[in-house]
Amino acid sequence: MLKKPDLKLDDLRVAPTGPEVGMRAPSWRSGLFSPLTARFLAVNLAAPVLLVLGLLFLDEYQDNLIATEIEGLRTQGELIAAAIGEGAVVVAQQPRGRRAKEDDFGPTGAPRVIDADAAGQMLRNLGGLAHLRAQIFDRSGNLIADTRRLQGPGGEIQVLDLAPLDEGPVVRFMRGLYDASIGRYAYDRSLDPYVEKPKIVAADYAEAAKALEGTAGSRVRIRADRQKILSVGVPVQFYKQIVGSLLVSRDGSSIDKRLFAVRGSILGMFAWVLALTVLTSIYLANTIARPVRRLANAALQVRQAKNRRYPIPDLTSRSDEIGELSAALRDMTESLWQRLDAIEHFAADVAHEIKNPLTSLRSAVETVARVKDPAQQKQLMSIIMEDVGRLDRLITEISDASRLDAELSRAELEPVDVGRLVEALGQVQNANDNPDAPKVRVIAEADPKRAEKGLIVPGLETRLGQVFRNLISNAVSFSPVAGEICIRTFREKYHVKITIEDQGPGIHAGKEEDIFNRFYTERPEGEKFGTHSGLGLSISKQIVEAHRGTITATNIVEDGKVKGARFTVRLPAA
Repeated sequence: MLKKPDLKLDDLRVAPTGPEVGMRAPSWRSGLFSPLTARFLAVNLAAPVLLVLGLLFLDEYQDNLIATEIEGLRTQGELIAAAIGEGAVVVAQQPRGRRAKEDDFGPTGAPRVIDADAAGQMLRNLGGLAHLRAQIFDRSGNLIADTRRLQGPGGEIQVLDLAPLDEGPVVRFMRGLYDASIGRYAYDRSLDPYVEKPKIVAADYAEAAKALEGTAGSRVRIRADRQKILSVGVPVQFYKQIVGSLLVSRDGSSIDKRLFAVRGSILGMFAWVLALTVLTSIYLANTIARPVRRLANAALQVRQAKNRRYPIPDLTSRSDEIGELSAALRDMTESLWQRLDAIEHFAADVAHEIKNPLTSLRSAVETVARVKDPAQQKQLMSIIMEDVGRLDRLITEISDASRLDAELSRAELEPVDVGRLVEALGQVQNANDNPDAPKVRVIAEADPKRAEKGLIVPGLETRLGQVFRNLISNAVSFSPVAGEICIRTFREKYHVKITIEDQGPGIHAGKEEDIFNRFYTERPEGEKFGTHSGLGLSISKQIVEAHRGTITATNIVEDGKVKGARFTVRLPAA
């Protein structure tokens, strides 16, 4: 009897190892930002960045503000023009040699013009209240009054608005940054420049010239300092007679302040969103990238190590995909080390199994050349033939075991009726039993409710048949003369259970698991040595486990005595 350590059939196929084979070392550097972290940031920041960029260019909002501001200027201009038409229009003094035109006369028949002094006083009062600049042009288009220009003892004085109070260095910096970036692209590319000449006439402003024709107009211009100027021209009338035009204007600082406030609110909110997104992305990446990096580094160290010094980190407590990956890598690594440990013993075991018949064969060949007795030569030739047959069986079964692993990994599973398969194998065994000796009868019993529940399992019929043939053959070899082998097949919830019971001496205590080891043989007394290689049950176990099932062996005990052995196979039902 040859005992063998716990091995698996897939130990026969081992991938090559060495520094030239396998994965390369990770290219990322250790640190806070891994390539995966950068990808998380890029994906999470794409949407808020695009949204903020779209909100910063508030063209429609700015258009509405400008339209509202111009409408207010128009209303204020019409009120001021009406006031001037009522209170600052006087009878014109006609110069000698000039005949008055029909348009110059009002309802009294005398020509009417705008009194510059009265109009200027009214402009200063009304324009100051409305916080706007007002200019009046006469019928000829000449400027006769301007809230920015006053007549003093020394001549004309130009009035300029004071600069706003200092807003502080932080606000100045933010405004400067805003004006240099977003502000310079805000509604100023298609605007006409605002130029103020030393001597202003109505023709310099299209809206003022249009007002002299009786139609109000508006324009938006931009100064050299990128400040927008909004202006509205309205006609000044006296009893529906146009006596001049009024141009009211105001800078767009209020609009810019509103846009700056809105954009500042958007940017402030975006700053919070950005900080939260960055922090959550880093946290999310660290919960994924860092454990993956640890697992990758550990896997690389395990591959390059010569012993079990570098274990795979245990992250199964995470209860997520990373934990599942950690468990899979740990199981894979442990299986790898078990395979490597098994390989160390497998070569010696195979060599021992092959060396025994080779030694016997060599001794018989050397002896047969020196023996002259024909009877002894015949006996030696018989030994040689037996050893050759033993080697042939051993090599054939090892070759079949090596092909089995590849076949099971690539084959497509099909529905297999296990009940009918076992019944057919029992009938074949009963028919093929040796007619010259008392038969060992095989009794196959199937679940009577098989038609209702079904005894179908997904699998390979040829390989499952091989399992049951091995178990039946093993039971026959241990059964007494005229004994019985009982096979029962029935449904057990989500599994199909098959039991094979014999009436033999049973299994030695403590050997219920060892009998499935490779090259383990424990044969009945009187059986010829070398008939079995010890691979049958091992191959059967591998086939069953490849079908996600289990196979166990126990003794049948009655009244404290062993009445035989029972092999139980459980397979997932279809």
